[in-house]
Amino acid sequence: MALSPGGTLSVETLDRSDSDPLDEEPWQATCEIRLAGRGPLATFFLCTCPFSWRGLHVVVPVLEPDTEHSMDVILVGSSELSAPASPGPRRDLLAYEVKVNQRDIEDMCICCGSFQVHTQHPLFEGGMCAPCKDKFLDCLFLYDDDGYQSYCSICCAGETLLICENPDCTRCYCFECVDTLVGPGTSGKVQAMSNWVCFLCLPFPRSGLLHRRRKWRGWLKAFCDRESESPLETYKTVPVWKREPVRVLSLFGDIRRELESLGFLESGSTPGTLKHLDDVTDVVRRDVEGWGPFDLVYGSTPALGHACDHPPAWYLFQFHRVLQYARPRPGSQQPFFWMFVDNLVLSQEDQTVATRFLEADPVTIQDVCGRAVQNAVHVWSNIPAVRSRHSGPASREELTLLAQDRQRTKPPAQGPTKLVKNCFLPLREYFKYFSTELTSSL
Repeated sequence: MALSPGGTLSVETLDRSDSDPLDEEPWQATCEIRLAGRGPLATFFLCTCPFSWRGLHVVVPVLEPDTEHSMDVILVGSSELSAPASPGPRRDLLAYEVKVNQRDIEDMCICCGSFQVHTQHPLFEGGMCAPCKDKFLDCLFLYDDDGYQSYCSICCAGETLLICENPDCTRCYCFECVDTLVGPGTSGKVQAMSNWVCFLCLPFPRSGLLHRRRKWRGWLKAFCDRESESPLETYKTVPVWKREPVRVLSLFGDIRRELESLGFLESGSTPGTLKHLDDVTDVVRRDVEGWGPFDLVYGSTPALGHACDHPPAWYLFQFHRVLQYARPRPGSQQPFFWMFVDNLVLSQEDQTVATRFLEADPVTIQDVCGRAVQNAVHVWSNIPAVRSRHSGPASREELTLLAQDRQRTKPPAQGPTKLVKNCFLPLREYFKYFSTELTSSL
């Protein structure tokens, strides 16, 4: 092993004449090279380089030592695999099937290793079976209270997750996916890094078997539109350098505090960023177009226990009317989101009308303490993953009793806007946010 001219580290080809002629089995070994480089996107590159007695020439670039660094990244190339000693789970054989059996990775589910491929993974090269596709659609846009996605961006599962430390990224990756697709032991190396940048943020597309798709945002939109059962359109996510602050029209209920705590609105932001209206009786299209354009329209019925100036269905019909005024013109590619929240005051007939008018099925989001439902709301929305953001099914009778109880007692400590607060987190894929750390009010 020597430093060759031109600033490259070389592993010279081995001469077979120096080997034992009786030893016909190739000797597998791994040479790990850790280069302390300094650059705008990388501090370390890790590369595993296979070599055998049959000869292999490896060239690894040496990074310039004089440039400044900002983040640690990892690049691991997997070595040639020999046949496993004993059969294991199908996913453990994924690398062996690709490297040794020359199977196309698009013909295997990279989430579980199944050969029953239903479609292609939208973010990385590889297939996806039907069960993993359903799980991916349900979980991709789910977020935890810390502001990061709840599940692995590859398999939408995983118990222990590695979090991307790019401040503009919220994605996570499970240990199993990283070790299986990038290289054994990679998860441990990532853990040891001070700042790790994930596989969708790195400037280079390939890490081991994990190969980021070109134009993956378009792939993701097409995947959701094609595979989802929802008739609602999925908007293409926006690169961070193109994201703008969200412009909000809030009807009846004010969500300024919630959006500020999530970082979408700056504290003390100008009134033009969020427009709040309690009464829209005299509002016409010209008014909405003059205030806009808007990216998010929110509306709700009054909370249980509060006085209503109008019948409950009035809030639904006025929201639908103003929503039509605020929509982008046909053919616009502008991401546009809306949400209507019923605080259990709409009748069953009114809920059916809401589903027909808004062209979306409602989701019940609950505040559950033990086995008791403390509070609940019905939500209609086109925000990604709202349909998955529920705490479990509740019977109609249980919700009716809860509504009757709320009318007799004081309003719950956790108001309706608190229940739907985390539903806005997927908007981080589309709009600028001003804080990277969520407040403790979450």
